Amino acid sequence: MVTSSKRHKRERRQARRRSGLTLVEMIVVLAIIAVVAVLIVPNVIGRPDEARVTVAKTDLKTIATALRVYRLDNGDYPNTAQGLSALVERPTAPPEPRSWSAEGYLPEVPQDPWGRDYVYRSPGLSGPYDLLSLGKDGEEGGEGLDADLTDKSR
Repeated sequence: MVTSSKRHKRERRQARRRSGLTLVEMIVVLAIIAVVAVLIVPNVIGRPDEARVTVAKTDLKTIATALRVYRLDNGDYPNTAQGLSALVERPTAPPEPRSWSAEGYLPEVPQDPWGRDYVYRSPGLSGPYDLLSLGKDGEEGGEGLDADLTDKSR
């Protein structure tokens, strides 16, 4: 006859054996994690470039808005020589703005998400301007992530 204390000890040993994961179970879990990683990682890797495109488009809209306010205050857009820095510091090159905002129009001259300056070209005289990011490749033209990004809200 088995005493209750011996039976209790045996049950505890069996419970301990069942409480841990076996090597086979661990291999199965790792295989499942590997399969999930193989399916998900390729989708996640392409996202940083897509995020940079989104940031560039948002920056272009912000800069375009600042350019419109500059034009409302001063009658013209900054010319190419004055560039986007005219939105941060009062231009000293002609034509000097009539009513430049003391706070400026942007806190700093932004760079595109690839670390390059945005391209700004304007003849002045209330004419249109070109504002663009050259995309991932940094060269005019291109397709996909290398395509130029422009502000289309004008």
